[in-house]
Amino acid sequence: MVPPARPGAVAVVTAGLLAPAAHPRRTPALASTLTLAAGLGGAVLGHLLVPQIGVLTWAVALGVAAANLNLLPRTGRAELGRTTKKLLRTGVVLLGCSVSFAAVAALGAPVVALVAATLVGTLLCTAWLGRRLRLGAARSLLLGTGVAVCGASAIAAMEATAGGDEEDVTAAVAMVTLFGTLALIAFPLLREPLGLSEAQFGVWTGAAVHEVGQVVAAAGPAGAAAVAIAVVVKLTRVLLLAPVVATVSALRRLRSSGAATGTRRPPLVPLFVLGFLGCVALRSSGLLPPAALSWIGHLQVAALGAAMFGMGAAVHLASLLRGSGRLLAAALVSTLFITGVALVGVLHLVPG
Repeated sequence: MVPPARPGAVAVVTAGLLAPAAHPRRTPALASTLTLAAGLGGAVLGHLLVPQIGVLTWAVALGVAAANLNLLPRTGRAELGRTTKKLLRTGVVLLGCSVSFAAVAALGAPVVALVAATLVGTLLCTAWLGRRLRLGAARSLLLGTGVAVCGASAIAAMEATAGGDEEDVTAAVAMVTLFGTLALIAFPLLREPLGLSEAQFGVWTGAAVHEVGQVVAAAGPAGAAAVAIAVVVKLTRVLLLAPVVATVSALRRLRSSGAATGTRRPPLVPLFVLGFLGCVALRSSGLLPPAALSWIGHLQVAALGAAMFGMGAAVHLASLLRGSGRLLAAALVSTLFITGVALVGVLHLVPG
């Protein structure tokens, strides 16, 4: 007679039969990879259909829609977050290959000083205003970084240093997209009344408009020379992303120096910032052929696009829309600040 099996043995055997043969993390990793790839594909398609909206903006919007319509698979949610953070840092590192030290130096010291002063002033103004409007320190800093530096890419780079979450990132990206789109419509209309030359208009556009794509669209009606100047000025703001993130990280580290023992302090300079500067140096060396730079550009957009979809997928619309009026007010004032300061600087420093 066969003795009856013990309940514990039955549970062990049953669990063994039902468990998948694959490595326990393989299925979540595959699910998160496929989800991000699908989100990136949708963002690229959306950009092809509506070129005025960038891939990163499409990615965030699709991620939010997919999450709030319950279209995402339940498997791999935690892995999705981990992969998203890795892709964010990879995309920011590769962003360094889009700018060279020589192109920035060619602008001249007055223009570089104007760009730096406008950027710092906008960042400080937005952070102060955000505190006054009770937006939260992280959301205020992310909004200021997006307006002052380079839109969604800068917001993604500052996310971990600012201590923000996915909803803070999505809210800041939404504001940068909204007011950047308004700027690309308004700037060409204002050129004639302000009497700006091609050079002045190019510097103004590059120093004040949020996203690189929006800068090109805004400067386009003024001609190729204005676009070329605007892009170089804009890339100067991109270059300043590294010291901005490093400075904020160092300040947070100093403030946490008095915290209890055992508390993890933020790094003095995030590793991906050093990677960004390394890519800038590599681009400046002239060792990368144009074909390689083109492929790196595609990889950078792909990494950031997939990551922004992942961040959007963690957002709940109800909490995102809470306090949206104050966020709109802060974004409006921030945009008007950078636009006005840049214009005054251009009229005084750039020959007409």
